Amino acid sequence: MTGQAILFDFDGTLVPNLDLADMRRQIADMAKAAGVPDEIYDGLYIVEIIEASQAWLSAQYPALANTAQAYAAASHQRINDIEMEAASNTVPFEGVRQVLGQLKDAGYRLGIVTRNCRAAVLTMFPDMDEFIDCLHARDDVAHLKPDPRHLQDNLDALGVGASAAVMVGDGALDMQAGRALNMRCVGVLTGSNNRQALIEAGATDVLADYRGLVTLLI
Repeated sequence: MTGQAILFDFDGTLVPNLDLADMRRQIADMAKAAGVPDEIYDGLYIVEIIEASQAWLSAQYPALANTAQAYAAASHQRINDIEMEAASNTVPFEGVRQVLGQLKDAGYRLGIVTRNCRAAVLTMFPDMDEFIDCLHARDDVAHLKPDPRHLQDNLDALGVGASAAVMVGDGALDMQAGRALNMRCVGVLTGSNNRQALIEAGATDVLADYRGLVTLLI
Protein backbone atom coordinates (compact mmCIF):
# COMPACT_ATOMS: atom_id res chain seq x y z
CA MET A 1 0.00 0.00 0.00
CA THR A 2 3.04 2.28 0.16
CA GLY A 3 2.56 5.45 -1.85
CA GLN A 4 -1.18 5.62 -1.33
CA ALA A 5 -3.01 8.12 0.86
CA ILE A 6 -6.22 8.42 2.83
CA LEU A 7 -7.64 11.90 3.41
CA PHE A 8 -10.08 12.29 6.29
CA ASP A 9 -12.67 14.86 7.04
CA PHE A 10 -12.58 15.56 10.78
CA ASP A 11 -15.85 16.74 12.31
CA GLY A 12 -18.44 13.96 12.03
CA THR A 13 -15.83 11.51 10.73
CA LEU A 14 -13.13 11.16 13.40
CA VAL A 15 -14.88 13.13 16.15
CA PRO A 16 -18.57 13.82 16.92
CA ASN A 17 -20.26 16.48 14.79
CA LEU A 18 -20.49 20.10 15.82
CA ASP A 19 -23.99 21.60 15.80
CA LEU A 20 -23.44 23.10 12.36
CA ALA A 21 -27.08 24.11 11.97
CA ASP A 22 -26.89 26.28 15.09
CA MET A 23 -23.55 27.74 14.02
CA ARG A 24 -24.99 28.63 10.62
CA ARG A 25 -28.02 30.22 12.28
CA GLN A 26 -25.80 32.40 14.45
CA ILE A 27 -23.67 33.50 11.49
CA ALA A 28 -26.77 34.21 9.38
CA ASP A 29 -28.19 36.27 12.26
CA MET A 30 -25.00 38.34 12.31
CA ALA A 31 -25.30 38.98 8.57
CA LYS A 32 -28.94 39.98 8.98
CA ALA A 33 -28.03 42.30 11.85
CA ALA A 34 -25.45 43.94 9.60
CA GLY A 35 -28.20 44.70 7.08
CA VAL A 36 -27.42 41.98 4.54
CA PRO A 37 -30.52 40.70 2.69
CA ASP A 38 -31.34 37.01 3.10
CA GLU A 39 -30.99 36.29 -0.61
CA ILE A 40 -27.29 37.21 -0.52
CA TYR A 41 -26.44 34.18 1.61
CA ASP A 42 -29.36 31.76 1.25
CA GLY A 43 -28.08 28.22 0.68
CA LEU A 44 -24.44 29.05 1.40
CA TYR A 45 -22.10 27.27 3.81
CA ILE A 46 -21.05 29.09 6.96
CA VAL A 47 -17.76 30.63 5.83
CA GLU A 48 -19.27 31.48 2.46
CA ILE A 49 -22.07 33.40 4.22
CA ILE A 50 -19.43 35.68 5.71
CA GLU A 51 -17.57 36.12 2.42
CA ALA A 52 -20.72 36.90 0.43
CA SER A 53 -22.04 39.25 3.08
CA GLN A 54 -18.74 41.12 3.38
CA ALA A 55 -18.60 41.51 -0.40
CA TRP A 56 -22.18 42.81 -0.48
CA LEU A 57 -21.52 45.30 2.32
CA SER A 58 -18.36 46.52 0.61
CA ALA A 59 -20.21 46.98 -2.69
CA GLN A 60 -23.17 48.75 -1.12
CA TYR A 61 -21.14 51.02 1.13
CA PRO A 62 -17.69 51.47 -0.45
CA ALA A 63 -16.95 54.39 1.83
CA LEU A 64 -17.49 52.13 4.85
CA ALA A 65 -15.01 49.36 4.01
CA ASN A 66 -13.95 49.20 7.65
CA THR A 67 -17.52 48.34 8.63
CA ALA A 68 -17.56 45.35 6.26
CA GLN A 69 -14.18 44.21 7.54
CA ALA A 70 -15.31 44.54 11.16
CA TYR A 71 -18.44 42.50 10.41
CA ALA A 72 -16.34 39.75 8.80
CA ALA A 73 -13.80 39.72 11.63
CA ALA A 74 -16.54 39.44 14.26
CA SER A 75 -18.25 36.64 12.34
CA HIS A 76 -15.04 34.65 11.92
CA GLN A 77 -14.32 35.13 15.61
CA ARG A 78 -17.79 33.78 16.45
CA ILE A 79 -17.05 30.64 14.43
CA ASN A 80 -13.72 30.18 16.22
CA ASP A 81 -15.32 30.71 19.63
CA ILE A 82 -18.06 28.14 18.92
CA GLU A 83 -15.53 25.61 17.65
CA MET A 84 -13.15 26.08 20.57
CA GLU A 85 -15.93 25.80 23.14
CA ALA A 86 -17.12 22.56 21.57
CA ALA A 87 -13.55 21.28 21.19
CA SER A 88 -12.92 21.60 24.91
CA ASN A 89 -15.54 18.90 25.51
CA THR A 90 -14.93 16.68 22.47
CA VAL A 91 -12.53 13.78 21.89
CA PRO A 92 -12.07 11.40 18.93
CA PHE A 93 -14.43 8.49 18.56
CA GLU A 94 -13.40 5.38 20.47
CA GLY A 95 -10.80 3.39 18.57
CA VAL A 96 -9.80 6.15 16.14
CA ARG A 97 -6.14 6.03 17.14
CA GLN A 98 -6.01 2.25 16.78
CA VAL A 99 -7.53 2.35 13.29
CA LEU A 100 -5.30 5.19 12.12
CA GLY A 101 -2.30 3.25 13.42
CA GLN A 102 -3.35 0.17 11.47
CA LEU A 103 -3.73 2.19 8.28
CA LYS A 104 -0.31 3.79 8.75
CA ASP A 105 1.24 0.39 9.42
CA ALA A 106 -0.28 -0.79 6.13
CA GLY A 107 1.69 1.90 4.31
CA TYR A 108 -0.88 4.63 3.84
CA ARG A 109 -0.02 8.31 4.14
CA LEU A 110 -2.78 9.97 6.20
CA GLY A 111 -4.12 13.51 5.93
CA ILE A 112 -6.93 15.57 7.43
CA VAL A 113 -8.84 18.13 5.36
CA THR A 114 -11.34 20.06 7.45
CA ARG A 115 -13.34 23.26 7.52
CA ASN A 116 -12.62 23.44 11.26
CA CYS A 117 -9.93 25.77 12.54
CA ARG A 118 -6.53 24.25 13.30
CA ALA A 119 -6.66 25.11 17.02
CA ALA A 120 -9.93 23.23 17.47
CA VAL A 121 -8.56 20.14 15.74
CA LEU A 122 -5.46 20.11 17.93
CA THR A 123 -7.54 20.65 21.07
CA MET A 124 -9.67 17.61 20.26
CA PHE A 125 -6.78 15.50 18.97
CA PRO A 126 -3.63 16.77 20.74
CA ASP A 127 -1.50 13.78 19.69
CA MET A 128 -2.61 14.02 16.07
CA ASP A 129 0.97 14.21 14.78
CA GLU A 130 1.56 10.64 15.95
CA PHE A 131 -1.03 9.39 13.47
CA ILE A 132 -1.61 12.06 10.80
CA ASP A 133 1.04 13.12 8.31
CA CYS A 134 -0.55 16.39 7.22
CA LEU A 135 -3.43 18.65 8.36
CA HIS A 136 -5.07 21.28 6.21
CA ALA A 137 -7.59 23.15 8.35
CA ARG A 138 -9.64 26.23 7.52
CA ASP A 139 -6.87 28.64 8.40
CA ASP A 140 -4.29 26.73 6.34
CA VAL A 141 -5.86 27.07 2.89
CA ALA A 142 -7.24 29.63 0.45
CA HIS A 143 -10.02 27.31 -0.75
CA LEU A 144 -12.35 25.17 1.36
CA LYS A 145 -14.23 21.98 0.57
CA PRO A 146 -16.25 21.40 -1.57
CA ASP A 147 -13.57 23.18 -3.62
CA PRO A 148 -11.25 20.30 -4.61
CA ARG A 149 -8.21 22.56 -4.21
CA HIS A 150 -8.53 22.02 -0.46
CA LEU A 151 -7.91 18.31 -0.98
CA GLN A 152 -5.27 18.95 -3.62
CA ASP A 153 -3.24 21.03 -1.16
CA ASN A 154 -3.19 18.06 1.20
CA LEU A 155 -2.31 15.59 -1.54
CA ASP A 156 0.54 17.82 -2.69
CA ALA A 157 1.94 17.97 0.83
CA LEU A 158 1.66 14.18 1.15
CA GLY A 159 3.29 13.67 -2.24
CA VAL A 160 0.49 11.41 -3.47
CA GLY A 161 -1.58 11.73 -6.63
CA ALA A 162 -5.36 11.83 -6.46
CA SER A 163 -5.67 8.54 -8.34
CA ALA A 164 -3.81 6.80 -5.51
CA ALA A 165 -5.83 8.42 -2.73
CA VAL A 166 -9.10 7.87 -0.88
CA MET A 167 -11.35 10.58 0.57
CA VAL A 168 -13.24 9.62 3.73
CA GLY A 169 -15.98 11.81 5.18
CA ASP A 170 -19.49 12.11 6.53
CA GLY A 171 -20.48 15.04 4.33
CA ALA A 172 -21.79 15.35 0.80
CA LEU A 173 -19.25 18.09 0.22
CA ASP A 174 -16.45 15.63 1.10
CA MET A 175 -17.69 13.29 -1.59
CA GLN A 176 -18.15 16.13 -4.09
CA ALA A 177 -14.62 17.42 -3.57
CA GLY A 178 -13.12 13.95 -3.85
CA ARG A 179 -15.06 13.06 -6.98
CA ALA A 180 -13.92 16.29 -8.62
CA LEU A 181 -10.38 14.87 -8.36
CA ASN A 182 -11.52 11.38 -9.41
CA MET A 183 -10.58 10.02 -5.98
CA ARG A 184 -12.16 6.95 -4.47
CA CYS A 185 -14.69 8.35 -1.99
CA VAL A 186 -15.82 6.56 1.16
CA GLY A 187 -18.77 7.93 3.11
CA VAL A 188 -19.30 7.23 6.82
CA LEU A 189 -22.63 7.37 8.62
CA THR A 190 -21.35 9.04 11.80
CA GLY A 191 -22.25 12.60 10.89
CA SER A 192 -24.61 14.71 8.86
CA ASN A 193 -25.69 12.54 5.90
CA ASN A 194 -27.45 9.26 5.27
CA ARG A 195 -26.37 6.53 2.86
CA GLN A 196 -28.44 7.79 -0.07
CA ALA A 197 -27.18 11.37 0.24
CA LEU A 198 -23.57 10.19 0.32
CA ILE A 199 -24.04 7.94 -2.72
CA GLU A 200 -25.75 10.73 -4.65
CA ALA A 201 -22.81 13.03 -3.77
CA GLY A 202 -20.33 10.54 -5.22
CA ALA A 203 -19.47 7.96 -2.57
CA THR A 204 -18.15 4.73 -4.03
CA ASP A 205 -18.48 2.99 -0.66
CA VAL A 206 -20.53 3.81 2.45
CA LEU A 207 -19.52 2.47 5.87
CA ALA A 208 -21.15 2.62 9.28
CA ASP A 209 -18.01 4.35 10.58
CA TYR A 210 -14.23 4.69 10.16
CA ARG A 211 -13.59 1.21 11.59
CA GLY A 212 -14.75 -0.38 8.36
CA LEU A 213 -11.75 1.10 6.57
CA VAL A 214 -9.50 -1.62 7.95
CA THR A 215 -11.47 -4.32 6.15
CA LEU A 216 -12.12 -2.19 3.06
CA LEU A 217 -8.61 -0.89 2.44
CA ILE A 218 -6.12 -3.28 4.02
